Amino acid sequence: MNVHSSKYKCTECGNCFQNNRDLISHKRSVCHSGARLFECSICGKPFVTRHKRSHSGERAFQCNVCGKRFTKSTDLAVHSRIHSGEKPYKCHECDKAFRFSGSIRTHMRVHMGEKPYKCHVCNKAFVCTNYLSKHVSVHTGDTLYTCLLCNKRFGCCSNLQMHKRLVHSNTRPYRCPFCGLLFKVYPHLKHHLLVHTDAKPYSCRHCSGQFRWHHELKTHLLKSHNEGTWFTCDICQKKFISSDSLKKHALQHEDVKPYVCSECPKQFYTAAALKSHQPVHSHCKQFCCGKCGKYFTNKAAVNILGIINLFNQPCYK
Repeated sequence: MNVHSSKYKCTECGNCFQNNRDLISHKRSVCHSGARLFECSICGKPFVTRHKRSHSGERAFQCNVCGKRFTKSTDLAVHSRIHSGEKPYKCHECDKAFRFSGSIRTHMRVHMGEKPYKCHVCNKAFVCTNYLSKHVSVHTGDTLYTCLLCNKRFGCCSNLQMHKRLVHSNTRPYRCPFCGLLFKVYPHLKHHLLVHTDAKPYSCRHCSGQFRWHHELKTHLLKSHNEGTWFTCDICQKKFISSDSLKKHALQHEDVKPYVCSECPKQFYTAAALKSHQPVHSHCKQFCCGKCGKYFTNKAAVNILGIINLFNQPCYK
């Protein structure tokens, strides 16, 4: 008896299948369509004549935009979404859309807090194998891409490109449609937009909790549901939700402040703290309050106004 979901049910014989691919394969193999089947002399699989292309390497279907060729028309159709911008797979949690079904399956792990791929060295977990592969280069030293401007090395090309734009370029092509603030990379704009929209795309799978930031969900899972791994300081026993946070905390015990401001004698434990301090000297007000539109030199001031709003107090320009 077939116990799979009836979502993928053959209309001809009533058999149910786990996914659409198995259903399509079934329809072809039992010849419900009336097509004449043959047996492949190489793999023994029953097929309609186009199956031969998988062994011959023939690529009969060509993209009319970039010229890339494919063995199946379905592969060409999926590839064409890259040029057309079509994203038929939409997330019901945050309305983000994707070109491929595999992409949305990976994306849903973000909302569910699932990270099934773990590093065998440090146990850090990731939502997909690509992220894990990039991380592993940290341990292996397999840094294949080098920045020609500062000689910093990276395990993948995308990290190098991100580094070059963030560190060596002043170009800010991504503009916030609400306040006009400009960003160097799209992930920073996306992160900023949550301030305006009040969206909470990260949902707890154990309760009704919803969160604006992923680290808030991770903290909630650890504190409320005991899910995940705490990183504990050997000196003061303080707990952290990530190894990076623990490493930054450890600097305080060593009294090491490696990040020095070039404008004043102030020193900082982390690069993020130094970066937050630097606008004080430039008088550049790049952080905008989503409620009143007033700009500030640092994010902390915006957060303070956010707390004021929680008590129904007005923001004053």
